[in-house]
Amino acid sequence: MQGLLDWLAALPSAVLYLVMAVIAAIENIFPPVPADTVVAFGSWLAARGSGSAVGAFLATWIGNVGGAAAMYWVGRRHGTAWLRHRFPSVMGGVQEERLQTMYARYGVAALFVSRFLPGVRALVPPLAGALRLSPFATLGATGLASAIWYGAISYLAYSAGADWDQISRTLARSGRLVAVAAAGLAAVALIAVGLVWRARRARVGGAG
Repeated sequence: MQGLLDWLAALPSAVLYLVMAVIAAIENIFPPVPADTVVAFGSWLAARGSGSAVGAFLATWIGNVGGAAAMYWVGRRHGTAWLRHRFPSVMGGVQEERLQTMYARYGVAALFVSRFLPGVRALVPPLAGALRLSPFATLGATGLASAIWYGAISYLAYSAGADWDQISRTLARSGRLVAVAAAGLAAVALIAVGLVWRARRARVGGAG
């Protein structure tokens, strides 16, 4: 990891943005890629050079949503069986079953919340494509969640001080807090959607 960070530190701002976009896109294909750390480090470097927080954010967001869109269309074209065979690090197991169950019950809200959860977020676009969910709903939920996630990381790193080690520790703590917050958001969103769904059923039953 240190070698990668040293290499990033030597790049011009324009090339740095391109690398950030590519790594954010690859995260959708190979989740172990340390995209969050690279994005944070790139944003921090941009603040120390001629870059901008907006440039760092846009590069990351466009790359991540572009990668998600590509995986959505791969899933839509080839289906779940092919995805499990070609991308075992993304597809398969309990996580896939859980996401299918959540979507069947809560719809787009489940896709949005799942993009905040480590180990699950890379699964959302290809599975949504394989299940032939609406591309507009899928990419809308993905784009909004990605904007929130990477916007927070980019801003935190860009506006931080000069000590990268301190930033990385803060990022690690923030990552844990985001995971806890995402779990709470998931619970609130799913409960709210469930209540709306039950209210609609009650109105339909009363009308009948």
